[in-house]
Amino acid sequence: MTTSSKRLKRFFWLLLAAGFVSVGAAAFMLDRLNIPPRQLAPYLERRAEGHQPAVVELAVRLTDGLQQLDRGTRELHTPQRWNIGAGAVATKTSGAGAEVVMVSTAVELKQALAQARPGQAITLMPGHYRIDGDGSLDIRQAGTAEAPIVVRAERPATVFIELNAGEGFKVDAPYWSFENLNIEGVCQTQEFCQHAFHVAGRGAHFTARNNLIVNFNAHFKINGEDGNFPDYGVIEGNTLTNTAPRRTISPVTPIDLVAASHWRIARNQISDFIKADGDRISYGAFVKGGGSDNRIEQNIVLCEYLLQGNRGAQVGLSLGGGGTGPQYCRDRRCITEQDGGVVQSNLIASCSDDGIYLNRAAASKILHNTLVDTGGITVRFPESSADVEGNLVDSVVRSRDEGLLRTAETQVTGPISLYLGRHPVRALFKAPGALDFSWKDKPAVRENMSEQIPDLCQGMRTGTVSYGAFEDFAACTRPQAR
Repeated sequence: MTTSSKRLKRFFWLLLAAGFVSVGAAAFMLDRLNIPPRQLAPYLERRAEGHQPAVVELAVRLTDGLQQLDRGTRELHTPQRWNIGAGAVATKTSGAGAEVVMVSTAVELKQALAQARPGQAITLMPGHYRIDGDGSLDIRQAGTAEAPIVVRAERPATVFIELNAGEGFKVDAPYWSFENLNIEGVCQTQEFCQHAFHVAGRGAHFTARNNLIVNFNAHFKINGEDGNFPDYGVIEGNTLTNTAPRRTISPVTPIDLVAASHWRIARNQISDFIKADGDRISYGAFVKGGGSDNRIEQNIVLCEYLLQGNRGAQVGLSLGGGGTGPQYCRDRRCITEQDGGVVQSNLIASCSDDGIYLNRAAASKILHNTLVDTGGITVRFPESSADVEGNLVDSVVRSRDEGLLRTAETQVTGPISLYLGRHPVRALFKAPGALDFSWKDKPAVRENMSEQIPDLCQGMRTGTVSYGAFEDFAACTRPQAR
């Protein structure tokens, strides 16, 4: 072999070794950073802004490629029928109805709300009720634990309330319940339709069940007022969605809870909360502002359901949200945004950003959730601490900025797999892109579970249970008694 041939061969092996080292270093770095491709992509795009066109074009190609690797081929979703969310079977609040007050016009509804007494069931006759103007449907008369005041339709899909106003029901009194209503924001400018319900100050023990609520920035807004906090609320079995991206700089979060404690947010279907203006960051639901012991469980959260292909950062569920100004915090400081919060047995899918995000959320429990096509679970800042257990996550679980994370028996997809376009967790399901989460392959199970775990689709489970939110997703399509 000639000297030149030897040199060429040596150079070839050096190049090959350098390539292996580079690939190995890149893999090591990706594994250490633990950042999914969908979150690296927008960072690269922002870094390229203002540079030469060639640099911007390269960044766009890279971000598109990263999104494709992480999110895969996007399928057009079609409307699905699940027993999570508002249903055709009427719900009824116990303790109310000793006196039925029938109303048939918006004027009569306002009068009934102003004159309400404990135990009354304000029942709307079938039809359309339009509320115009800047004022809300103010509620200041208190119910009691034994005799709550109810606003209801006797049958779902018979009463349609159209709100052309900044907010609809302003609840500043305890023990009110709303059930079986269809409520739609119809403001000509989306910015103006802020809330269907604003629960404030004295509005403790509020309940909303089996309502279909459409086209608001924050369908439910909950916050303290004048030193009072509306604790012990329930938002259960509702469908909250939008028919178009929200053109607003205001927060876009269907359940926006600040400084209240002991709420249960359960069995709701929350979808299509796209923020098209401002920072373009939106959440399906968050609890923040220094509250404690709030539970978010057995919900279906679809960041992009029938609205797909929009830009922005959509986060599924959050303890802590994006933080709270001290003046709005329960303790006027917000040393922590949440204490003792529980996020359990939820299905969260089709989110451009984190599926579950913790921001200064202490003593949190993130249990048996299923996350598909999201940025995974993030626990952020030293004030955050979380037990993450029994989840099925089609992405990463990570700590940021010194968040304290304890992970036990949670199935995840590592970052290297995501950058290679591999999704072993997603592959467990028959057609997750079409929102069919029936098992394709036999799921891994946790054995000898002594405590009972809520199942997204049916009852409780114990003993040998699957990772994630449910045993059989087909059970979510079967009607269940309310």
